[in-house]
Amino acid sequence: KLQELMADRLNKGQQTILFLNRRGYAGFVSCRSCGEVMKCPHCDVSLSEHKGGRLICHYCGYTQPMPKLCPKCGSKYILGFKAGTQQIEEKLKELYPGVRTLRMDADTTRTKDSYEEILSSFANGEADVLIGTQMIVKGHDFPKVTLVGILAADLSLNASDYRAGERTFQLLTQAVGRAGRGSKAGEAVIQTYMPEHYSIQTAAKQDYDAFYEQEILYRELMGYPPVDEMLGIYLSGKDLEKLESCAEQLAEWIRNAHVEGLCLIGPADAALARKNDSYRKVIYMKHEKKIILLKIKKLLEQQIAGTDNWNDIVEDDEIQIVVTDAKKRRQYYDEYGL
Repeated sequence: KLQELMADRLNKGQQTILFLNRRGYAGFVSCRSCGEVMKCPHCDVSLSEHKGGRLICHYCGYTQPMPKLCPKCGSKYILGFKAGTQQIEEKLKELYPGVRTLRMDADTTRTKDSYEEILSSFANGEADVLIGTQMIVKGHDFPKVTLVGILAADLSLNASDYRAGERTFQLLTQAVGRAGRGSKAGEAVIQTYMPEHYSIQTAAKQDYDAFYEQEILYRELMGYPPVDEMLGIYLSGKDLEKLESCAEQLAEWIRNAHVEGLCLIGPADAALARKNDSYRKVIYMKHEKKIILLKIKKLLEQQIAGTDNWNDIVEDDEIQIVVTDAKKRRQYYDEYGL
């Protein structure tokens, strides 16, 4: 369908945007036959593929071997997802000889003015198709664009994060809104293995209320914010054995506090488990009352500062520990690859 509509736009001299939804692409495993995604049975987030054929949950540490057959339909076509804008550009030129393309991604926007130059070239009609990641759907207004193709909408939907549905809805809503902003009507095509998912259905209809009604039920069921509050403990260090010991001691101290209604998750590897030879671990806590988590945060900081073995480790810069509530968690998102 998308190929047919693109051919039509090329014949009419109109422009197309192809948005590759790469957010959360690294690691999740799905069946190419039925669309089944391997998820953690405890946290309802996708498992991430690691070396050695292991699938790991970055919330609780649950691990299972990589399946050889899809557990739902028995298909052998089950594997991780890899996609890139460069491959899409090459395929476009193969399908439509003579097509003029521009690509906007991390590779093409490294120089100071490259971002503005690409957008200006496309706005001036110097290309028929603009291919890119989420940077091309953030509020741009191109009157000649009458078609938006969203490729691999499932990628962000299956990121190992409880907010995956919300972020997918945001991205798809923004992407769909790029078509038909001029005098001509626009169309959008969403490619997905999960067309029935509420995030995709409501984004296609631009229906915020319907999305919220479904998403808040999921948050209530799993005890995720904004229904319950979350507190995160982020640990990093170059000595894996010391790091694991420190994380276990922290978790054990929290368990022994016997706080009623507290849910402790982890310790587990962060999504980006190692960076610059530094290992990362995470521990999460959930409780319906934020004041309880903030009291635990304060006690944890006192416990760390007042315990000799932890204090020595931290002062020697062997292990860094950050305790943060959900509002401040965003600043650690990229750093820890969560």
